[in-house]
Amino acid sequence: MAEKKWVYSFGDGKAEGAASMRDLLGGKGANLAEMSNIGLPVPPGFTITTEVCTAFYENDRNYPDGLKEQVEAALEQVGKAVGMSFGDPENPLLVSVRSGGRASMPGMMDTVLNLGLNDETAAGLAKRAGDERFAYDSYRRFISMYSDVVLGVEHHNFEEILEYYKEEQEYSLDTELSATDWQDVIHRYKERVEEELGRPFPQDVNEQLWGAVGAVFGSWRNRRAETYRRLHNIPESWGTAVNVQAMVFGNMGDTSATGVAFTRNPSTGEKALYGEFLVNAQGEDVVAGIRTPQSLTKKARLEGNDKLPSMEEAMPDAFAELSAVFERLERHYTDMQDVEFTVQEAKLWMLQTRSGKRTAKAALKIAVEMVGEGLIGEETAISRVDPASLDQLLHPTLDPDAPRDVLATGLPASPGAASGEIVFSSDEAAALRQAGKNVVLVRVETSPEDINGMHSAVAILTTRGGMTSHAAVVARGMGRPCVSGAGSIRIDYKSETFTAAGVTLKKGDIITVDGSTGQVLKGEIPTLQPELSGDFATLMSWADKHRRMEVRTNAETPHDAETARKFGAEGIGLCRTEHMFFEEDRIVAVRQMILADDAKGRRAALEKILPMQRDDFRQLFEIMHGLPVTIRLLDPPLHEFLPKGEAEIADFAKETGADAEKLARRLADLAETNPMLGHRGCRLGISYPEIYEMQARAIFEGALLAAAETGAAVTPEIMIPLVGMKAELDFLKERIVAVAVEVEKEKGAKLEYRIGTMIELPRAAIMAREIAESAEFFSFGTNDLTQTTYGISRDDAAHFMNDYMGKKIIAQDPFVSLDREGVGELVRLGAERGRETRPDIKLGICGEHGGDPASIAFCEEVGLTYVSCSPYRVPIARLAAAQSALAGAGNNTSGSGTA
Repeated sequence: MAEKKWVYSFGDGKAEGAASMRDLLGGKGANLAEMSNIGLPVPPGFTITTEVCTAFYENDRNYPDGLKEQVEAALEQVGKAVGMSFGDPENPLLVSVRSGGRASMPGMMDTVLNLGLNDETAAGLAKRAGDERFAYDSYRRFISMYSDVVLGVEHHNFEEILEYYKEEQEYSLDTELSATDWQDVIHRYKERVEEELGRPFPQDVNEQLWGAVGAVFGSWRNRRAETYRRLHNIPESWGTAVNVQAMVFGNMGDTSATGVAFTRNPSTGEKALYGEFLVNAQGEDVVAGIRTPQSLTKKARLEGNDKLPSMEEAMPDAFAELSAVFERLERHYTDMQDVEFTVQEAKLWMLQTRSGKRTAKAALKIAVEMVGEGLIGEETAISRVDPASLDQLLHPTLDPDAPRDVLATGLPASPGAASGEIVFSSDEAAALRQAGKNVVLVRVETSPEDINGMHSAVAILTTRGGMTSHAAVVARGMGRPCVSGAGSIRIDYKSETFTAAGVTLKKGDIITVDGSTGQVLKGEIPTLQPELSGDFATLMSWADKHRRMEVRTNAETPHDAETARKFGAEGIGLCRTEHMFFEEDRIVAVRQMILADDAKGRRAALEKILPMQRDDFRQLFEIMHGLPVTIRLLDPPLHEFLPKGEAEIADFAKETGADAEKLARRLADLAETNPMLGHRGCRLGISYPEIYEMQARAIFEGALLAAAETGAAVTPEIMIPLVGMKAELDFLKERIVAVAVEVEKEKGAKLEYRIGTMIELPRAAIMAREIAESAEFFSFGTNDLTQTTYGISRDDAAHFMNDYMGKKIIAQDPFVSLDREGVGELVRLGAERGRETRPDIKLGICGEHGGDPASIAFCEEVGLTYVSCSPYRVPIARLAAAQSALAGAGNNTSGSGTA
């Protein structure tokens, strides 16, 4: 049996690997191999595969058999290619040791440069290069980096020594130190290492090599790498490769340099070289900011008003070669590249290329322009833009040049930025909004009764709650910026103040909420408005051409419906009628209805609400102009609509003439141990059919009015919530049909409508065959389906969900991204069983998951008809649906470049 291959060589115009071997060689290793294969100047080296990383962790950090011998053979081959030998005191080969996972994780894992230097080889390098200063500069860099990364002697130890030495000698810059100076610094570095570790800095080059390889594999599980993987959904099982490569030196005098560059501007997408370089420096100098980097191009230097010459001016030959390499790399990889390079004594060497990280704005521009340049097709352009990144473009953003006074940082719960006066109550938010003021609603946490204040506020700030708290979910649905969980803020409702960072602000003071970063800022910060034309519109038109699923919106107000239409929504997939009940002009009538002693009293109160609801629905139907509108009948338990606390009860009693004692008794009657699983949804309709009958009448009459106004056919979809049994649906459907017959008779018109249900209970998914006998459509309410499947309240999950993710019990919050194995299986089951009974049944999903790209991909797999999401997530859903359709058709050519 052939020995398992753990090591792949590259360089000298050839390679054992290729770009297609990314999973095995990691991104960096695959790209080094590919650059070698296409004839670019790449220093020779070899890649230790990701499979070694897996074996390393599976075998208690021990290496697999055969690895050591393969590394030694590959190292010898590198030495032959460059005419040097590893550990040779006269002619030493030095190498870099770097990580390289499948997915780019910039700055997250460890690197060691100049490895192979010791007291003997440093002297040999000095003699061979004819430059003692260069050799000992390289040696001190190696000791500092190796000690930090491998030995655990932190970098600040060496920074202190160097800064103290420069003060002693009255030097300002590192470049002022002579060879003798560096030898003195090296002596002090080695002393510090021995003090910290109780043993000398390792002189054995093989010990150095294996120490560095082990440190790179070890860094795959360091805290920052784990955090990055969690944020970017990179599986731990992928592992990292290790790349060992012959060193080339940018610190060999004024004809040498090092730099980092992008083939296009990663902020704007402009087709122009973008980056920095340093003369007589190594790579970490550019990144660390020890010296001010210089511009690559003359144009950039002039724009930045830099005094030092650009690379184009200082090294014209190397710059011309670099420009040609950039053009070649873009054409080869058909994507914007992020490149590291070194110039050693006027010769250009390419150290790395990868698809560059970019802003959403740049991603759109690059994708659209590359189609125009014939580099890629529309399908590839669609797959190149991360749908979630579009959030950056759909909301106002803070002016990046404006000064910021940050008071606190919480969770970036809903994107966008806005400034306004602080208010602490929803009623006050509504009143001040009526007066034309911009307000920020500041609460410890929000509840459904805050809906009017949240709608009135330009932004929302809470000190409690997570990314799926009530405030976060509602704010995203409304398109309001929201920061939640800002725990360092202390709110005092009594004095109407809050304190943060030692500053106390009162009601009426101005703050700015940046829901994209989670920052809360003092004062008003200027914002930039989104632009939805140009590249954005072009990419969206391509996405619409290639997607299969419809994209609808969740909307109850004309503003939300109009916003969603502007973003390309194809109807309303969820209109939550209870949000209309909380409006200030109807909450009194709703409360009177709840307090009524009998059906007659309830009907009298509902008569007051009927014209308001009818007008609500008429406006939505007119805005949607013939597109489908799915209206969910009243869902939450009735106690949510009643005043809370003695003061509120007394105010309501005084305002309406109601009996305060009776109101308190009614509150006690309606109190539930677990309202989420209690008297709500269709159960309300069964206890109080008159509520659903009023809503049905309002829908039908509103539809007829809208049809007459617009001339467009209106077919409302009436959705009955929380059905778990077919008998529940039948009981309520019969009453809704009876109302339709009455309205047709009264108005002398024919109504077209559908009656369906929301699948949000496991029993409903299991019984979908039977329920589909009566339901003409299903909408999977995956927020509640997740709650009822897991037995976890979404509002309480924030208290412990981070513990679950941190301890790797779950990979993703199931309220943020659909749990495929559990909740998703119920959706799949419900869809399949529903189709068995009614092959043409409409199947949708609504709620937060409807705007999550990973959840949308699952909906495509299951074959749902549509997804429905908040207005500001409609473009995200359109793009994600197109990507999912292309992936399902086997046309996903995304490469590795995403925003």
